[in-house]
Amino acid sequence: MNWKHLTTLDELEQAREQSFNHPVLFFKHSTTCSISRTALDRLERNWNTAETTDLEPFFIDLKRYRDVSNTVAEQFGVVHESPQAIVIHEGRVVYHASHFSIDWTSLTKAARGRVKT
Repeated sequence: MNWKHLTTLDELEQAREQSFNHPVLFFKHSTTCSISRTALDRLERNWNTAETTDLEPFFIDLKRYRDVSNTVAEQFGVVHESPQAIVIHEGRVVYHASHFSIDWTSLTKAARGRVKT
């Protein structure tokens, strides 16, 4: 899995713009939370590049880049949680889940446009 780290609001805007070409995943992670670590490990273990050729993954360390994390919540109208997975396509949220509700199958189906949350 090849995470791109979002560290600035400009990078966040670029990622949002990319969502008009292909879906993007934002994973909000707390480096001090064991549940967040477990959810991240599960996501990385299940990541299958063949199934996600057009899904670009972005990683947000919400402890270090709180402004980016907060802007995601405000801009896309999702309540801030951690850990949290949010898939954006065409500038809109098509999937979001937190904690142990982050589900690989639902995430990839949403990224391919089959389900919405």
